[in-house]
Amino acid sequence: MGVIINQSVKNMMTTYAGFGLGALNTLFLYTYFLDQQYYGLVSFLLSAANLMWPFMAFGVHSTVVKFFSSYKTKEEQDKLLNLALILPLAISLILGLIGHFTYEFLLDYFSNGNELVKPYVWLIYLLGIATAYFEIFFAWAKIYYKSVFGNFMKEVVHRLGTTILLFLVYFDLLAADNFMYGVGVVFLLRLLVMGAYAFNLHRPTLKFSFPSNLSRVLKYTALILIAASVATALLDLDKVMIESYLPIENVAIYGIGIYIATVISVPQKAMHQITNPITAEYLNTRNFGKLEDLYKKSSINLSIVSALIFILIITNVHTLYELIPEEYSLSILIVLLISLVKLYDNVLAINNSILFNSDYYRLVLAIGVLLVLLAFLLNLFFIPRFGIEGAAMATFIAFFIYNTSKIILVQKKFKMNPFTKHSILLLGLCLLFTLVFYFWELPFHPILGIALKGGITSILYISAVYFLNFSEEINTMLRSILAKIR
Repeated sequence: MGVIINQSVKNMMTTYAGFGLGALNTLFLYTYFLDQQYYGLVSFLLSAANLMWPFMAFGVHSTVVKFFSSYKTKEEQDKLLNLALILPLAISLILGLIGHFTYEFLLDYFSNGNELVKPYVWLIYLLGIATAYFEIFFAWAKIYYKSVFGNFMKEVVHRLGTTILLFLVYFDLLAADNFMYGVGVVFLLRLLVMGAYAFNLHRPTLKFSFPSNLSRVLKYTALILIAASVATALLDLDKVMIESYLPIENVAIYGIGIYIATVISVPQKAMHQITNPITAEYLNTRNFGKLEDLYKKSSINLSIVSALIFILIITNVHTLYELIPEEYSLSILIVLLISLVKLYDNVLAINNSILFNSDYYRLVLAIGVLLVLLAFLLNLFFIPRFGIEGAAMATFIAFFIYNTSKIILVQKKFKMNPFTKHSILLLGLCLLFTLVFYFWELPFHPILGIALKGGITSILYISAVYFLNFSEEINTMLRSILAKIR
């Protein structure tokens, strides 16, 4: 776990730096510097691009991670990377042609209720292709276990660019209606830098030549396309459907609640960058003993960290909303339900990596497609009746079923699960801290109150985790920190 912990900590630091910038943007700069309609526009366009980019990438980013270590010669590795460059370009061109011939239809669709979206529809394509190739180059770096720079580019750079653009709007140096074009430029610049970094790590001989097992690779790629689309649809379908049923301002309000809860997913995202290629290697070499050990250790470690973040969010959410303009006030239910989804994701740890790097990915794809359909129907039912809270209910139900299905599938096929003897005790500790500190309000300014309450909660929680000895890796890290302090 040494390399994993080392890079995971670095990735988590850069990810939290990105989330810190994102929190500044989402909770304060967007809400104070941009009109609510434009904030909703930004949230909608980015969510729509997130739904599109998996189709453009065509699953190639996952294919590179799965197959690269199985090729022993540079020639074969180069052929795989050539495929990674050419196939998404071909798919993107096809989608671009479809978009060109249906552009008037798309404009007519968005003219119904939310006219503000119409001039920016084409940006969805630009953001989609920029994100698709960025993810491919990031995967290119991860196969050499170089995830830290890519994670910095993914989590920090575009948010820093957005911060700069928001200040330009505030100082009247950039018109609000041009803000989204600036975001598009930031995404393109990020792509170019990541591409240069990937080519510096491995510069393939560029030619129209593909791997010898092309049929197997393409089959996996096509199925991973479905998988990526499933995962993205489950994440962003709710925001896109809110735009269809409610005024676009509601996308911004809902997006704030989602962003707050998404902070819980940071540890998993940080660890995934390094555990995904290692999981693929263990599966390729059929080292199931090490795989199970990684599964359990990563789960308990992620659960410990994410449970603390969950406690801090839920116990401080009312105070946090005191800092945001009144028109963005949100029900605690949205934050609670999405936070539970993200906490469950962390418990699964490397579950996704095991399934999508194994021969059983077809089964989880079938489950995923059914779950997207279920999520669509749930949103269709809940949003008109309960508004944005209904979208949170639909997302919670869909993800709970999806995650539980994946745990059962790994247990049946690999005879392993992520749980240890400490898992239930940790769950109880999380529940206890949440209930005790939720009702404790400090009579101070919101920022001071959050800092004091969060600090006390963290110290007590970390102490409990240490003395209950949930994780040897985390205890070793804590002892190292204490030794440096002394």
